[in-house]
Amino acid sequence: MPKYIVVAGGVMSGVGKGVTTASIGKILQEHGYNVTAIKIDPYLNYDAGTLRPTEHGEVWVTDDGGEIDQDLGTYERFLNLDIPKRNNITTGQIYKTVIDKERQGEYLGQTVQFIPHIPDEIKKRIKDASNSYDFVLVEVGGTIGDYENIPFLFALKSLEREVGKQNLSYVLVTYLPIPSHIEEMKTKPTQQAIRLLSESGIFPDFIICRAKKPLDVVRKKKIETYANIISEHVISEPDIETVYQIPLDLEKEKLGEKILKEFGMKSKKQPNWAGWKNLVDNILKPKKNVKVAIVGKYIDIGDYALADSYLSINQSLLHAGASLNMGVEINWLDSKIFEGDKTQENQRFSGHKKSHRFFSESLNVLRDYDGIIVPGGFGSSGVEGKIKAINFARINKIPYLGLCYGLQLAIIEFARNVCGLKDANTTEVNPKTSAPVIDVQPAQREILEKSMYGGTMRLGVYASVMKDKTQVLKLYEETGRLLEDTKRLQELIKDKRHAFRIGILTKGNKIVLERHRHRYEVNPSYIALLEKNGLVFSGYYIRGDKTKLMEYIELPEHRFFIGTQSHPEFKSRLGNPSPIFYGFIRACGMKK
Repeated sequence: MPKYIVVAGGVMSGVGKGVTTASIGKILQEHGYNVTAIKIDPYLNYDAGTLRPTEHGEVWVTDDGGEIDQDLGTYERFLNLDIPKRNNITTGQIYKTVIDKERQGEYLGQTVQFIPHIPDEIKKRIKDASNSYDFVLVEVGGTIGDYENIPFLFALKSLEREVGKQNLSYVLVTYLPIPSHIEEMKTKPTQQAIRLLSESGIFPDFIICRAKKPLDVVRKKKIETYANIISEHVISEPDIETVYQIPLDLEKEKLGEKILKEFGMKSKKQPNWAGWKNLVDNILKPKKNVKVAIVGKYIDIGDYALADSYLSINQSLLHAGASLNMGVEINWLDSKIFEGDKTQENQRFSGHKKSHRFFSESLNVLRDYDGIIVPGGFGSSGVEGKIKAINFARINKIPYLGLCYGLQLAIIEFARNVCGLKDANTTEVNPKTSAPVIDVQPAQREILEKSMYGGTMRLGVYASVMKDKTQVLKLYEETGRLLEDTKRLQELIKDKRHAFRIGILTKGNKIVLERHRHRYEVNPSYIALLEKNGLVFSGYYIRGDKTKLMEYIELPEHRFFIGTQSHPEFKSRLGNPSPIFYGFIRACGMKK
């Protein structure tokens, strides 16, 4: 039977439940145990696909096509695992399933009520995701005291009764504020969180105390007395420079040993943190630093929301930098600044103090950067500014990485300025363009005409056939990912549900697997012209009808000019960075 560790948060949202959950999982892995993690999101949305990224954070995509809260990405980055979409549970999923079952007569005439049917469905989903694991971490989203949490806390208390308290432990992650006018750490909000949790019949076995500073003895004693737990189970987790330091800090308090002791278990192997610590040291004290500009469109919401919108890109740059012992300074640039002219004033340029910049001057600011990224996105906002930034990177030989939309816009720029198609565009922006180099495919258009937008996206992992002697293939080979993906491909082949993700392959193909979240594709009608003018398509996915969908582009004569239709940031982990990001940062560190 698996052991369950339930992680809940008190005092406020954003307290760090996700990274704490991931850190506990990493610690248990180092002690030799097989671990998975489940994220419970109490919102009524069925999944995170329709949530605004600037408010909720980025939408994480799983191998099997789930659109998930970003915490699942945190788990994968720490645990180096591919976690399926069933490990994300929302209130919307639970109620829809129960109502669908009732409509289909599956309850055999029973009166369907909150109790027992809602908690039973929650428990079923947790158990379904728990098979074959030693430890299952269950993070309850939101904050203790939220009405939305009540069904899940009730279900978890019921699960405790079924599996026995010896097989389930509760961790409360709480925040201890230090008001500036008194400069004293306050425990009262934590005491209130403990009380609110107890109203669901749940008493924490461990309390992880988040704060600006380490927890002192006086505060620890107060919490111990109020929560009625031993002081050794009150753990300090102060602010640090990188989240990847958290497992190391928690292990200093021997959290792994304490959790195992709580379950009557012992370590299966001696933890070895040397490799992890070396990577953390590289993040904190890199030998070299590079500057990267991310040209996006979400800057209008504010820098903090933007960082969450592109969280995985940020982390992927960090992972690549750590493996190369390079620090990465990231500046978020509003692409609309590049769309102005000399009549335009008061243009904002994030990351720089100057304002009132004119168009030509603004573009020249890109010379200050070692590399430029255009990330994924939707819609027409800031598109022309992004295209101008791509043109600047191509002409001035600045390393460029285009992700999803960034690949599509790079093709538009190349078509306009190299192939002579001055009207080249994506039909997403200009449906009447005479040169639709980016377009939806005929099969997709039929579905769109029926307003069934959910059926038109490529979601999740897809197999890409790689072209020999390309920069992209070399990166996947030298980082070991080609071998990893070859093994993973065999797993997908065995599961018939994933046949469409594999597409049509022939013997001897070199395959890489990356996750997708997009609707528009490179128009096959223009591929020959683009190739004739020097653009290399490094890889492609072959659909069941033999249509080739382009996955990678590169310019051979450029130091690094690569675009991908996929989102490689979703497969990057500390110690196992994305090959594309690894190559990009390495190129950024080369002498100009």
